[in-house]
Amino acid sequence: MRRPLTAALLTAALALAAGAPADATPTAAPGGARGVAQPTWSWPVAPPRVIAGYAAPASAYGAGHRGIDLAANEGAPVLAVDDGVIAFVGTVVDRAVITIRHDDGVVSTLEPVTSGLPVGARIAAGDQVGTVTTGGHVAPGGVHLGARLHGAYVNPLLLLGRVERAVLLPCCG
Repeated sequence: MRRPLTAALLTAALALAAGAPADATPTAAPGGARGVAQPTWSWPVAPPRVIAGYAAPASAYGAGHRGIDLAANEGAPVLAVDDGVIAFVGTVVDRAVITIRHDDGVVSTLEPVTSGLPVGARIAAGDQVGTVTTGGHVAPGGVHLGARLHGAYVNPLLLLGRVERAVLLPCCG
């Protein structure tokens, strides 16, 4: 059941290619609320507060923000957003990164996050996968969450249930 829902949500995200306001603060939507995507992921930090939204690049190598930044204190626990397997733990350029390949094919990346988990470790949604550290483009007091499907970046807020669905209106009478 999760695969079709995830595929539909990601398809909508790619079609919209829109970000959420940088100061968006998530709130729980009632089940089945009209116009709000149902979440398949859980938040990696608590309490969740978006400090920089997703900004799709105009081209594959263009400028953009390929994820969201969340407020999080250095040393705070970072949780898995969904079930999966640790695909990478290490340093990329100047920051600690952890990458998780999820059961539905989506890949999440969290940075700057240190982790002692080995590559190949099986994790469940909500398991602690690391702790917030410093480095990279995120200002101290933040963690970056990215999401990819088949190599294409998608807005993680869609998977977290925070992007409103498009409403199609009749055209041309």
